[in-house]
Amino acid sequence: MKKAFWFLSVVMVTIVAMLSSCSTPKDIAYFQDFNMGKSIMVQNPVEIKFKADDEIRILVSTQREELSKQFSLSTSSSGGGNEGSRYTIDTDGCIRFPMLGKIHVAGLNRQELQETIRDLIMEKDLVRDPIVTVDYSNLYVIILGDVGTGRVQIDRDKFTILDALGSSGDLKITGQRTNVKVIRENYGKKTAYEVNLCSAEDLYSSPVYYLQQNDVIYVEMNKKEKRNSTVMGNSMVQPAFWMSLASFLVGVMNWF
Repeated sequence: MKKAFWFLSVVMVTIVAMLSSCSTPKDIAYFQDFNMGKSIMVQNPVEIKFKADDEIRILVSTQREELSKQFSLSTSSSGGGNEGSRYTIDTDGCIRFPMLGKIHVAGLNRQELQETIRDLIMEKDLVRDPIVTVDYSNLYVIILGDVGTGRVQIDRDKFTILDALGSSGDLKITGQRTNVKVIRENYGKKTAYEVNLCSAEDLYSSPVYYLQQNDVIYVEMNKKEKRNSTVMGNSMVQPAFWMSLASFLVGVMNWF
């Protein structure tokens, strides 16, 4: 009777272990709390404002081509023509613009810089009604971890964490979606945030839903992948392991 009890206990433990190892993960699907017809407030967009070392592209268009050229850098390496000229913001937060001289641009967003340059041109009576276009040239976020890694270039004003992860090829199936980390630097201070991609409520209300240049996104691998890096790996969570253990224990009990 005692032997039968032990045998039944071993069988039950084995079945429970096998079922738990084969259970469906609950942390894979995105937006699990976002049901049909439900509305969720989105975090107010965080404006991308220019900082030192940012590279931007500026194009001034006028009705006369010869006038437009005077607002473009002449060096071929700076890019020119219909795409505009590229400028790198110096450590003082300024650029040197043809015909206008030194302009402080740090702290301005794209729209504000367009209006600033346009107003300066008109104040100096250089062109009556110029069209100024400012684009991001080399602003990016960095993605690390269990995802397509590398730099993802910012190509719009409202650039979200979903834009970045989608551009990198999305998370791998082994990447943890419930604690994606975003590291942001402001005024020399780095702050880490966590985002749960499985929860639409958490995602859309996060202060890092809208990204800024130089943000770092880190996706941690799940526990199974972490165990794979150890000596035993995932042996203890495999059904074969528990079946072997059960057979061993039944054999041991037969000796008593």
